[in-house]
Amino acid sequence: MWEADFGARSVGHIGCLVVKRASDLSVTGLCLNDGVSSATTVRVNRKAADRIHSGHLWIFASDVIDSGGAAPGAAVRVVDPRGAALGTAHFSSSSQIALRFLSGRVEAIDEPFLFARMEAALRFRERIVSGSNAYRLIHAEGDLLPGLIVDRYGDWLVLQLVDQGMDRQTADVKAALVRLLSPRGVVARNDAPVRAKENLPLETKMLFGEAPERVEIQMNGLRLYTDLLHGQKTGVFLDQRENYLAARRYARGRALDCFTGSGGFALHLASVCEFVEGVDSSRAALDSAQANAAANHLANATFREADVLDYLPGLVNARRTFDLVVVDPPAFAKSRSATEGAMRGYKEINLRALRLLERGGILLSCSCSHHMSEARLLEVVAAAALDCGKKLRVLERRTQSRDHPILLTVPETHYLKCLILEVL
Repeated sequence: MWEADFGARSVGHIGCLVVKRASDLSVTGLCLNDGVSSATTVRVNRKAADRIHSGHLWIFASDVIDSGGAAPGAAVRVVDPRGAALGTAHFSSSSQIALRFLSGRVEAIDEPFLFARMEAALRFRERIVSGSNAYRLIHAEGDLLPGLIVDRYGDWLVLQLVDQGMDRQTADVKAALVRLLSPRGVVARNDAPVRAKENLPLETKMLFGEAPERVEIQMNGLRLYTDLLHGQKTGVFLDQRENYLAARRYARGRALDCFTGSGGFALHLASVCEFVEGVDSSRAALDSAQANAAANHLANATFREADVLDYLPGLVNARRTFDLVVVDPPAFAKSRSATEGAMRGYKEINLRALRLLERGGILLSCSCSHHMSEARLLEVVAAAALDCGKKLRVLERRTQSRDHPILLTVPETHYLKCLILEVL
């Protein structure tokens, strides 16, 4: 189990027994090595064990037979109903996700362990990231470090510790990152709402060094300024970095960027379009977009503060048309139960966008909700096209940038869908 994925660190000797795989190990009666011998044992049911054997990294609270008195955020040994070891996980005392697996072996989750995983993640980014000194360095489960997100902005790092386990190991995480990259500053943006499910405070603070009011980054030939302490997400939307370039390949004439945020799509389109308009309801985000447009001497990009759903009908009534429209809304489906309502919302926003496009026009439609699958997004865009009497040709079906890796056996790591379509 997991030997290929988790082969970077040796289990070593456990007492007088050498263990090669987690499945070889029963925790009963063994004297474990330092850092592991004190770990609590958590017993789970067969359903949970099968889930881990299938490659997922989560076990839900309803599948825990005995938590063994594990402390919130502790790194624990996990065993199946017969006592056979499944590996090592962080335990949460409050979340529905009770266990997030870090290793298919029984081993210490310490600074050297975290450093090895982070170093592997960095080497991967060095292979796949180009034209940008800002990217996601650690993508939680996608880099086999559940609960940890780290974004790199040049010489600065911004992290989010979204579960009790990673929060408890803040010092180890910081030490490993400083040893790996020697950053000028490490910011903890622990203001993600998901922390509330872990009974963790929402806060932003410096963990190491300092951060200026604005940090300059390079992305796809643009100079961008970001506020690491107060900007959207961890500063900018890094997951669309490769999609920005894809959009620019199809851009011409007049473009409209709905839910523009800090102007990611709009700024990339401005260099090849006659005119670009970005629309968003956040004044702070638009101020950032305007500052970045000025820094790149993009006089043909303008930004308007408005509710997108209210603004688009006015454009239709004014008989305005565009050659390309980007629809990149916030997650409408934040839970499985909200999916049906979200589909109606996605259909309505795409319908209004399509009414602004004529023959040859391009619609770039995104969803950042895991619960909104690509198949469902295609379904709602098709329904919107039928309602306004337009036929669409799919040009590209895209996802998040490769520095946000998708782990094949953990579907939750695939959250961003991006469709590029042409009106026939």
